[in-house]
Amino acid sequence: MHKRIILYIFFSTSFLCFSQSKQPKIIVGIVIDQMCYDYLYRFQDKFSQTGFRKLMDKGTNCRSTNYNYVPTYTGPGHASIFTGTTPDDHGIVGNEWYARNSKKVVNCVADNLYQSIGTTSNEGKCSPRALKTYTITDQLKLTYPSAKVISVSIKNRGAILPGGHLSDGSYWFDYSSGKMITSSFYKKVLPTWVEDFNKKEFPKNALKLTWNTLYPIESYTESGPDNSPYEELLSTKKEPTFPYNFAELSSDLKDFSLFTVSPFANTFLTNFALEAISNENMGTDKQPDFLCVSYSTPDIAGHAFGPYSVEIEDLYLRLDQDISRLLTYLEDNFGKNGFTLFLTADHAVVPVPQYLMDKNLPGGYIFLDEKMAQLRKSVKEKFEVDVVEVEENQNIYLNYNLIDSLRLSRRAVETFISDEIKIWKGVKDVFSTDDFKKKSDKNWVGMVARGYSTDRSGDIIYLLEPGYLPKSTDTPSAHQGTSHGSAFNYDSHVPLIWFGAGIRKQDIFRPIEIIDIAPTLTHLLNLQRTGAMTGNPIVEILNRK
Repeated sequence: MHKRIILYIFFSTSFLCFSQSKQPKIIVGIVIDQMCYDYLYRFQDKFSQTGFRKLMDKGTNCRSTNYNYVPTYTGPGHASIFTGTTPDDHGIVGNEWYARNSKKVVNCVADNLYQSIGTTSNEGKCSPRALKTYTITDQLKLTYPSAKVISVSIKNRGAILPGGHLSDGSYWFDYSSGKMITSSFYKKVLPTWVEDFNKKEFPKNALKLTWNTLYPIESYTESGPDNSPYEELLSTKKEPTFPYNFAELSSDLKDFSLFTVSPFANTFLTNFALEAISNENMGTDKQPDFLCVSYSTPDIAGHAFGPYSVEIEDLYLRLDQDISRLLTYLEDNFGKNGFTLFLTADHAVVPVPQYLMDKNLPGGYIFLDEKMAQLRKSVKEKFEVDVVEVEENQNIYLNYNLIDSLRLSRRAVETFISDEIKIWKGVKDVFSTDDFKKKSDKNWVGMVARGYSTDRSGDIIYLLEPGYLPKSTDTPSAHQGTSHGSAFNYDSHVPLIWFGAGIRKQDIFRPIEIIDIAPTLTHLLNLQRTGAMTGNPIVEILNRK
């Protein structure tokens, strides 16, 4: 009895301390598009003491954080972080998917019901309507309407999905004008502060600059050689080497694609985020606000250069300065206990497969034009007609009307096609409709099932072997650059660091899933769990100091 009383007092006191702890004035959620976990440690010695190192040294570092589904793409990643559940629930099964009704591939945030605000291009015709559940930011707005939610990114999906359906302002970059824009889903006109920001023409001025390494290039020993055969060439550049003179490379000032590859785009987005905090008066009343910042450039550059390039190392050393600037602003304006910040990634990335092959490591390519042509031929020989409608993101969509009109068995068709794909070199496993229904964690089928949505995914999904990437055709350029999307650790293992009010200095090594972030925020903000949330709170974060 005596021990029970002591335990009761201990846990009651702990809960009371937690429930009465002062809430932060603002939550800042940072998502770095395509950040590998090891970047924190490979580049650690060159990071400043006030950026990534500060988060690592003084925050809670969740070192075994993984995605628990496939595909590991930007859209599903952002949706999963902020809804606390997986694509089978929130519906964002890819950056795009094949819509059977329209027979078109649709973008996860594209929406022609709404108009662009801030540009004459179609880049603003977007909304979060494809998101089937609501986000932690939506729940904050539902519970406390006076709370303010702002989300910003270079990519439209990087801004829209975190901000959710009730965002007070979601803004992204317009490639045709070099401006930050939004959709009529959110605003009828751009706020004056956004228009004033755009008038500074930062992207246009940045394209007059030269990107050189922050430190002497010979000190970049954490990366491979600067002149690498595994990197894509930008514009008219003859070799993938520093310096990058954007004035020479960007002859078309109506196309800002080169700007988004550069570290200047990270600085641009940081500037915009700071302007948002200030001009939207975030964190100035009793109710906590929520700022979502998604840095897209690491992904855009990462696809071109790969994870072992000097370009990626320099990009992160410069991003470290932007993170430092953001942290300094938050501490200066809200105090060290006035904000809580988390930093994570929507996915990581596979090393360039050709690089792996040349190192005698497992890896390679599947060239889908050739494989799909052979598959369609085999299907037609078997069933007398081609019943494959389309292949998208390693999903095979079947033509139901044709199959049913011929009185074919859908299961028989799926089995035949699955068996044909299984013999492709580089394919690890193939799953079909019956597998998705099981929701089993056996082998890889659990990850596939959690990334599957009946009305948006294909009938057959295939996974490639580790180190393999799908490509359209076999050309020299197809062996340069890299991508992501797999179930393997090089794509699914990402950083997760918490910092700020009440956050302890600690490393957590137990497994944590990406869908655990939103449930943790639920308790930090004293909210109801969102509709389809399946993740669990990270208890170590809630054990406030």
